[in-house]
Amino acid sequence: MDRRDFIASLAGSSLALAAGAAIAQSSPSPKELRIGFQKNGVLLIAKQQGVLEKRFKPQGIEIKWVEFQFGPPLLEALNVGSIDYGPTGDAPPIFAQAAKANLLYVATQEAAGSGAAILLPPKSPIQTLAELKGKKIAFAKASSSHNLTIAAIEKAGLGYDEFTPVYLPPADARAAFERGSVDAWTIWDPFFAIAEAIPGVRILSLSKGIVSQNSFYLANRDFTGKNPEIVAAINDELAKVARWADSHRDEVASVQAAATGLPIEPWKRSVERSDFVIAPLNPRVLDEQQRVADRFHRLGLIPKPINVRDIVWDWKPTA
Repeated sequence: MDRRDFIASLAGSSLALAAGAAIAQSSPSPKELRIGFQKNGVLLIAKQQGVLEKRFKPQGIEIKWVEFQFGPPLLEALNVGSIDYGPTGDAPPIFAQAAKANLLYVATQEAAGSGAAILLPPKSPIQTLAELKGKKIAFAKASSSHNLTIAAIEKAGLGYDEFTPVYLPPADARAAFERGSVDAWTIWDPFFAIAEAIPGVRILSLSKGIVSQNSFYLANRDFTGKNPEIVAAINDELAKVARWADSHRDEVASVQAAATGLPIEPWKRSVERSDFVIAPLNPRVLDEQQRVADRFHRLGLIPKPINVRDIVWDWKPTA
């Protein structure tokens, strides 16, 4: 992702929020709700179960699902208004906010398990994070794997200039990893679960123990201002799905395997190490997200400091 793709300005004042609330009272409901999703997690389950369709059909609102491979392109679409709502990891909203993207945090899936890792290809001699010095590490730029890579490098006492980042989306990164073109790959589930089953592939480090990787649900700022009750209803429905998923893990694995056409075993691993709780953003989550933002600014990866609390929407759950 690069900052030129974010072209809308971020309205940051309480006056703008108040104006948005006033508009919401008089604006008719949209006829279509456009949901961005990735082929994993709570939104994929919600799509398969049709819960949003059931919730909004009585209001005459159709649901349109738009698939993305990872977070930055999803947020680009959210920013320009091509979609209304979608999930992402911790890093993409940082880059988006720094580029004044037109979006809001509306919910969080806190510390979503240990479903990300730094992987080593077969026959790699690397044993420790410190041995990544001078090595090529593949990850998606501005994604949660970008943040995990930086945090891991820092934990090993290395600087950002002491390894070679290879910016690739997941599918391309996997190809480079399997060719042996890179020394390590930082990736999340289900790509992680699939890759770890390759004979000889090793996990150098899980995300757990390095950084708390929270996930987020974001919405277009203008859409939220006009339709706060719709955003709240989406959150409420996804919170119900998350509670169901937490106690039906075998079924979740089956649902996701059927939806993706992938074998069920990787999904069982992915689901087992996932946390399923969707809630409003709390101070603990916001403090961690601010640390992520400060880390990227310190390294010069975003041009100026940001305050993540400036784009947080106050969701009050009713479910």
